Amino acid sequence: MAVAMAVDALLGWPSSLFVRIGHPVTWLGWLIAAIDSAWNRASGPPALRRAAGVAGALVVIALSVALGWGLQSLLPSGWSQIMAVGILAWPLVALRSLHDHVAAVAEPLRDGDITAAREAVSRIVGRDPAVLDEAGVARAAIESLAENASDGIVAPVFWGALFGLPGILGYKAINTLDSMIGHRSERHEAFGWAAARIDDVVNFIPARVTGFLFVLLAPHRSEALSCMTRDARRHRSPNAGWPEAAMAGGLGVRLSGPRIYHGSATDEPWLNEGARDPRATDIDEALTLYRRAMLLLAGVLAILAFA
Repeated sequence: MAVAMAVDALLGWPSSLFVRIGHPVTWLGWLIAAIDSAWNRASGPPALRRAAGVAGALVVIALSVALGWGLQSLLPSGWSQIMAVGILAWPLVALRSLHDHVAAVAEPLRDGDITAAREAVSRIVGRDPAVLDEAGVARAAIESLAENASDGIVAPVFWGALFGLPGILGYKAINTLDSMIGHRSERHEAFGWAAARIDDVVNFIPARVTGFLFVLLAPHRSEALSCMTRDARRHRSPNAGWPEAAMAGGLGVRLSGPRIYHGSATDEPWLNEGARDPRATDIDEALTLYRRAMLLLAGVLAILAFA
């Protein structure tokens, strides 16, 4: 997993490669979309749709784990296996992609180009960008960075460190299932129930690990720890609140709060309520904290590997 993080930090996932072969997550997306289309029948009763969603989720996860086990079993042992597994796991660790997408929001926001900043942030969040002011754009970018540091890097690396390719592929299957069908919408309320619950379980430990990584390296450690332990459970997600609250306290800004999704307002509680609103410079501070946290994670993995 340390090898996978290093390769991704250096190369990311080149656009030329994406154009030619896509990306493993998009391949998973095609499978999930096909199952959703075939098995999620709007005319079916909720219980039947929930059962179909459970079966569909298990099929996707089982196929992913089996693929990972099959690939890993073909590899030789020793350092050659370590390098091969690291390279195969590389596209499943979104280390550089997350950094670049959030940095793309900070640059136009620093220059006062709110239109370009809204366009950039719309690529990483689902809320309506047209209603976001500078603070709203900065808040969305920092929240996305904190949450996806857990979902996109720490969690896949955690499960990969425990179980190798089967672990990281299985996790990415679960996470992709949740992002595609784990919504409380009319179509996916029942069918996506299992995907959302499984995702909550597998992210329980990684989310808290991510939060503590941010606490250890935050500019204001005591405030980060205080905010995380106080406010994490106020978040609508059982997991995302931990890295987001640690980030809010560590930077001395308030995150979450009311927002608009697809024209509908949601009254979310504030994390670190009473603190100031974030600015463009706070995105830069958040990215610095993110880089340090991921470097610490990679260092710990390397030490464990050599030990």
